Amino acid sequence: MKKVVLAFSGGLDTSYCAIYLTQELGYEVHTLTVNTGGFSEKEIGEIEHRALSLGAKSHKTIDETKNYYDKVIKYLVFGNVLKNATYPLSVSAERMSQALAAANYAREIKADAVAHGSTGAGNDQVRFDMVIQVLAPSVEIITPIRDKKLSREAEIEYLKKNGVEINFEKAKYSINKGIWGTSVGGKETLNSLGMLPEEAWPTQVTKTNSREDVLLGFEKGELISVNGKKFSHPVEAIQHLQEIAGAYGIGRDIHVGDTIIGIKGRVGFEAAAPVLIIKAHHALEKHVLTKWQLSWKDQLAQFYGNWLHEGQYLDPVMRDVESFFTNSQQNVSGNVSLTLFPYRFQINGVESKFDLMSSKFGKYGEMNLGWSGEDVKGFTKIFGNQVAIYHRVKESVVEEKK
Repeated sequence: MKKVVLAFSGGLDTSYCAIYLTQELGYEVHTLTVNTGGFSEKEIGEIEHRALSLGAKSHKTIDETKNYYDKVIKYLVFGNVLKNATYPLSVSAERMSQALAAANYAREIKADAVAHGSTGAGNDQVRFDMVIQVLAPSVEIITPIRDKKLSREAEIEYLKKNGVEINFEKAKYSINKGIWGTSVGGKETLNSLGMLPEEAWPTQVTKTNSREDVLLGFEKGELISVNGKKFSHPVEAIQHLQEIAGAYGIGRDIHVGDTIIGIKGRVGFEAAAPVLIIKAHHALEKHVLTKWQLSWKDQLAQFYGNWLHEGQYLDPVMRDVESFFTNSQQNVSGNVSLTLFPYRFQINGVESKFDLMSSKFGKYGEMNLGWSGEDVKGFTKIFGNQVAIYHRVKESVVEEKK
């Protein structure tokens, strides 16, 4: 009997795949759950129970959370990556970790195939396929939802016929949760107009009449403390900040973007901690980096975010960009003060020993202590010299034509 590794989340799509692969295609199914910080211990146990009850021969859970941070999230922070100035790549980033783990596990158990529950409309199908093709080229890729062009309603009906009990009301929404945010897709995101209802969001807003000051501490670009409390790994700091900020409804939005296959798509997401971290980190960078460091980082970050989003994580150029990002973070250390409000936040300022606004060298809006007015006059004349020559040449040519 042929073996297939099924990337399994326990949701509607992968539950359908587990039964279909076993009963209709006759595969020996080995389910794999890759935890990227979105599952509790209780949920992991429930997912394993569901997988085995759906006919899986075996089930394995791999906790990739810290590895996911070290290999992907860290660089999204270093680059202040927000796709279309909005989306922290919550799902696109974690799919890389999941696909890498699935491909490696398939090689480990000598599976004949890898299956995933991606549809034929979104980006995930490309991300999984790309990684699997590179790392396990001899392994077949099976995608029942994509191949059969199934709607969520058709999947629900299929599971009901097979006696599967699931929260079908909840299954109306596709929810992908990880440490770097949670995406939410539903009927409201299939059109250009419409916002997700309150009940669709996994984290309910409970802090509706309060405000809270938060101090984020960074060391070489990485979040190491929250309100003075230090953590042994940035993952723990991210999780702690999410617990504080999630209930404010901060980081909720709808991302509209171009899919890899060339169509527009909308998806809801909530990412309180990621948005706060990226905005705070960027505020700190604006104080400690030079204008050309910031300029080149912005350009490389846009490329890095887009290439990651489109499943090209394994391209060696990504390691080159990561090296640049890492080197740029040597002085990105200090504290950033924020205030949280329901559905919004403000950045109050930063404190850093590397702050280039240091009062030792000058005060903003006043005479700088590092040079005189005569120095500026000379500099301005030289700095504008080529432009001045250009205009004089242009004027002389115009005069000759008269």
